[in-house]
Amino acid sequence: MERQPQKQWKILEFYSGIGGLRYSVEKSGISGSVLEAFDINDRANDVYEFNFGHRPFQGNIQTLTYGDLDNYQADAWLLSPPCQPYTRQGLKKQSADARASSFLKILDLIPHMSRPPLMLFVENVVGFETSDTHGMMVEVLKKSGFVTQEFVLSPIQFGIPYSRPRYFCLAKREPVSFQNPSFNNQLLWTPTASMTQEDSKSYPNTRCEASQISCQPISNFLEIPCSSSVKDQGSLGDCSVTNFSQLAVPRSLIERWGNVMDIVYPESTRCCCFTKSYNRYVKGTGSFLATVQPNKSEALPLNDLGLRYFTPREVANLHSFPKDFQFPQHISLRQQYALLGNSVSVAVVAPLLQYLFFESYSP
Repeated sequence: MERQPQKQWKILEFYSGIGGLRYSVEKSGISGSVLEAFDINDRANDVYEFNFGHRPFQGNIQTLTYGDLDNYQADAWLLSPPCQPYTRQGLKKQSADARASSFLKILDLIPHMSRPPLMLFVENVVGFETSDTHGMMVEVLKKSGFVTQEFVLSPIQFGIPYSRPRYFCLAKREPVSFQNPSFNNQLLWTPTASMTQEDSKSYPNTRCEASQISCQPISNFLEIPCSSSVKDQGSLGDCSVTNFSQLAVPRSLIERWGNVMDIVYPESTRCCCFTKSYNRYVKGTGSFLATVQPNKSEALPLNDLGLRYFTPREVANLHSFPKDFQFPQHISLRQQYALLGNSVSVAVVAPLLQYLFFESYSP
């Protein structure tokens, strides 16, 4: 199938956060522009504006009407709605959770629009695909003439040493259609061949099967040299964290929670997902980096491993954010971790968008 001449796609970005979706658009090479971004989080909008020079619409998106959305004449909507209604910590109240209401409201507007989008992209946590919200979404899209292809994918499948599986829904309606229609209305757990056979060589480490993956070492994503501990302040250079004591894991925390910590080394090729609670809680919030490498013949006590937190810049690197991404100075360390924990993996989303925006038209 040959590519059509590139169209200048017009895009709306809902729940824009700190710009992960927009960075993914840029990374994918899509020819188009984000007409508007929407997010209610004031701090997230500060970061977005700092990096893109545009402040997202900060009002309640539930006040938007189908007329408001028609006025944009957007070709595609990118959405990363709140995940709390579908997580264990969020009690899995699904559509009964107030945080799900804005997403449902946006979906409900689609059938009433005179010019609904041609394409939708939705990202959320694993578990969303079994929720009643998911059922409502699929029903609205089906009635509005959309065909869907759904995925559960992790950066690990794209050569990034970061275990962060997420659910993705790609939807299209005529006259556009998917490059691989045999996957229509299916849920896939691996990338399609179209996401791995890349002309631009932007994603050389992509693999279809987890068993085939050769991930980069974590050391490739660190801003502090592997040989440095948080005590070696003189060698840290332009680290994004200026108060280095904030990186060291307190001995009291290790003694109390060491048995549930996920500890990785610079040569490790996998680390756990960093959540918005990283640096506040231990269990299930992200990995800790050992700056002291024990000999193979010895097992060092946890207190002797020089454990430290990953810096926000390192977490951003594992999210595949570009090198020029920065936080404004007034965003606190904990706020940085929280905002990153709510963001998306550019390494995963960019090839998905490339696949979604591939210009194939129905006869």
